[in-house]
Amino acid sequence: MGGGPGLSQNLFVQSGPPKTEIRLQRCPRAEWPGRVRDPDTRSLCSDVSVVSVGGRAGQGVDFACRMESIPPSFIPNWEVRINVKSGHDGKKEHPKIWLPRALRQTYIRKVGDTVNLLIPFQGKPKPQATWTHDGCALDTSRVSVRNGERDSILFIREAQRADSGRYQLRVQLGGLEATATIDILVIERPGPPQSIKLVDVWGFNATLEWTPPQDTGNTALLGYTVQKADTKSGLWFTVLEHYHRTSCVVSDLIIGNSYAFRVFAENQCGLSETAPITTDLAHIQKAATVYKTKGFAQRDFSEAPKFTQPLADCTTVTGYNTQLFCCVRASPRPKIIWLKNKMDIQGNPKYRALTHLGICSLEIRKPGPFDGGIYTCKAVNALGEASVDCRVDVKVPN
Repeated sequence: MGGGPGLSQNLFVQSGPPKTEIRLQRCPRAEWPGRVRDPDTRSLCSDVSVVSVGGRAGQGVDFACRMESIPPSFIPNWEVRINVKSGHDGKKEHPKIWLPRALRQTYIRKVGDTVNLLIPFQGKPKPQATWTHDGCALDTSRVSVRNGERDSILFIREAQRADSGRYQLRVQLGGLEATATIDILVIERPGPPQSIKLVDVWGFNATLEWTPPQDTGNTALLGYTVQKADTKSGLWFTVLEHYHRTSCVVSDLIIGNSYAFRVFAENQCGLSETAPITTDLAHIQKAATVYKTKGFAQRDFSEAPKFTQPLADCTTVTGYNTQLFCCVRASPRPKIIWLKNKMDIQGNPKYRALTHLGICSLEIRKPGPFDGGIYTCKAVNALGEASVDCRVDVKVPN
């Protein structure tokens, strides 16, 4: 259909018998699923939408079209044929699911995480989408599903280990269907290892053994972490990481320290929250050393007395104390005897004799004119004797 400027936007179409009146209206923004073509001018009316059509899809109906325009004298009439079609143009699309690449392998989440999966699909008319968990219907108290025209969303607000399993999306359209499978694994930290014990201690080394944890956190273990702590500082230090066996030898321990040990289990979520500690301490002791000495002859240090420093002559003044000194060496310790003019003066209060570490001294207290003479120091032991002399002069001041 076509027309000149000034045409009204309202078109009234009147069909032949049975007489049915339909109304066509220009709608530039509407989506036009079909075509109405002017048989004379071959012009395409792309801005015309059908408000209501009496007929079934695929059935052709003859209509007489009359256009009202301004001026009223210009009222053309055309005979047109309008094919009534369904909203999807009569086309059908087989159902198909477009599974994202990231979901083609096991989808892993931690306990407490949110699961939000959007799975696009296609199919015309709109297919029916349903979900199952391990072959059973979903628990609607935990899992939410929203189906749209072109996708389906699976939502779990806080995932738990019970949500792990195989989820299947089934898209059905008539007798046709498409399915997609998603494996979801919800994991958490493992439990602690069990029965850790100290097996042996030798040298600078200690041997440990333990058993795997009962709960691996719903996934495989990646290994164990072994730590040590000495009782002096109480600080823990890691000695082994990602260790796969259930026994180990801890080396390079320090002599004199006592050590405790603990072991963590590890998976994709991390280390276990707790770790068992050995009840026994590993005491690293210094090995006893046995010294073997060579035999030797006992040396005899015995000797007769011998003066290494003799007495010296001296002159003193009446009334002033005077001291005499000499040194003697002997083994065993000798007996010291002091003589004045070859007379023993031991026990005389006027004289004081001392001996210390081989040094012999004699003090003459306030000497007078009669205290002058020859003084002798004699040393005697079992091996012999020796003596030294000196002269002491006492002067009277003028």
